Amino acid sequence: EYYNNAVDTLTGTILPKVQEMAAALTGGIWTGIRSVVNFAVDLIVGIIISIYLLAMKEKSLARCCKVIYATFRKETAELLLTGLHNMNQVFSGFVRGKLLDSLIMGILCFIGCSILNMPYTPLVSVVVGVTNVIPFFGPFLGAIPSAFLILLVDPLKCLYFILFIILLQQLDGDVIGPKIL
Repeated sequence: EYYNNAVDTLTGTILPKVQEMAAALTGGIWTGIRSVVNFAVDLIVGIIISIYLLAMKEKSLARCCKVIYATFRKETAELLLTGLHNMNQVFSGFVRGKLLDSLIMGILCFIGCSILNMPYTPLVSVVVGVTNVIPFFGPFLGAIPSAFLILLVDPLKCLYFILFIILLQQLDGDVIGPKIL
């Protein structure tokens, strides 16, 4: 009788639950493997396309210039190309300046957090530096999760961190950013 009860419990309750868990686990594994393979394929294709575009940039530029000269009068085409050149200089200068500004902010955040003995200083500094690239909302997007992470460790240090980030962003917005950009 005990044997029959054990077999009934095993076949009626335990085995179906094990089958459900195994199906869910293998489905999750296949989904994970598929997403990793898709990411790898996208990365490889992106690298190949980037290399191709970089190798063909001079020819593409020459073709675009030919199209502009063929479409517009000579004076208009030269004016348009001069404007595009100036636009390229300003835009690329802004991007380089913003990246340099974000690097400086990340380094200053690392130095300040190290002096204030904050937890997770390298992680917080990288998050603050990377999100500083995003105009206007970026510093807040980086400071909020960093402050929450520090809050989990020490609430008083979180308050110090928020005050430090406010001062650091004021320094960036009033002194460092305008000098670089």
